[in-house]
Amino acid sequence: MGENVSFRTDGGTADGYLARPDSESGPGILVLPAWWGLGGQIRSVADRLAGEGFVALAPDVYGGTVVSDADEAQRLAEDLSADRVAADLVGAAGFLAGAVGGTIGAVGFGLGGSLALFAAGLSDDVIAAGAFYPLVPWQPTTPNWAAFGGTTAIVHAADEDASTTGPELELAKKAVEAAGGDLTVHEYPGTKRGFYNDDRPDSYDPHAAATAWARTLEVFRRTP
Repeated sequence: MGENVSFRTDGGTADGYLARPDSESGPGILVLPAWWGLGGQIRSVADRLAGEGFVALAPDVYGGTVVSDADEAQRLAEDLSADRVAADLVGAAGFLAGAVGGTIGAVGFGLGGSLALFAAGLSDDVIAAGAFYPLVPWQPTTPNWAAFGGTTAIVHAADEDASTTGPELELAKKAVEAAGGDLTVHEYPGTKRGFYNDDRPDSYDPHAAATAWARTLEVFRRTP
């Protein structure tokens, strides 16, 4: 269903995985991977979105590296250049918006959830964001909440993950609303970070995953 693509960024090019529905057209969604990299699980999310009628692009913000060890993943995340990630996200958003002929959404998981929110504050092309257990804030890519006017965002917080249940998220919600946007937070009792990732049986929660997925699709489908 999908294919590897390249797109222009400020100062270079980047790669990604593009999945289209059978109709070959539909609303666009960026898919931002967790700190494991652009592996099979994230590609399957893009394919799943294509199956729901969306054109999904998963940009490879990790430069082709895919890991399975948490310590390696943390090092991968810490080595990210904020400027390069910003350039990749803006380039990916512009590429996808051009491909679908309109504004787009962004969804991400863990660190990718943070990047989905970051992208919404960076690019006018991104007007909806779905963030699964993001780190809020995550330095150095703290979203520009003041740029969320007209943007709809949904955050899925893992109950046992302090990074998405702390006061920072409430402050972010107030900042988004002050800017004229909307940020809704859903908390999933008894869940851990990674509850959507069926490659991680220690944290995967099928009921929470299905509920969060349905809520995310609802946001994307009602956003112009």
